[in-house]
Amino acid sequence: MVHVFLHEPVIAGNTGNAIRLSAVTGARLHLIEPLGFDLEDAKLRRAGLDYHDLADVSIHADAEQALATLPEARVFAFSAHTDVTFDSIEYSREDILLFGTEPTGLPEEVLAHPRITSRVRIPMLPARRSLNLANAVSIAVYEAWRQLGYDGAGA
Repeated sequence: MVHVFLHEPVIAGNTGNAIRLSAVTGARLHLIEPLGFDLEDAKLRRAGLDYHDLADVSIHADAEQALATLPEARVFAFSAHTDVTFDSIEYSREDILLFGTEPTGLPEEVLAHPRITSRVRIPMLPARRSLNLANAVSIAVYEAWRQLGYDGAGA
């Protein structure tokens, strides 16, 4: 299943929800430091509930270290600044779905990284700032998983 990279997440509840999503879909979650919360944060635990042990979660010191763990993978950077929509991508199992921090999204230096295969966006109505990070990750992961035939899902 795909890899979800959260670049410098700051809201514990969103990361907890991503942990839960990882556990129920098989997506591998990668957190890129610095994190805006302690991993023992009650909001993180509450959002992830008892799914922490069922999720595949890695923590990386920076984006370079995180990307080095999957040197051949395609990287799709989620951004409002592109015409490519997330559902126009034909996903493969080792793809990386890269999301930015909650208040600002991905910084330009990350978006310009040579490993970025494409910037992609989730369509929204005009004059709306952004989706909640956990919601955006869910939308993207479920599209990738759908394309992969819901690999591993029960009947």
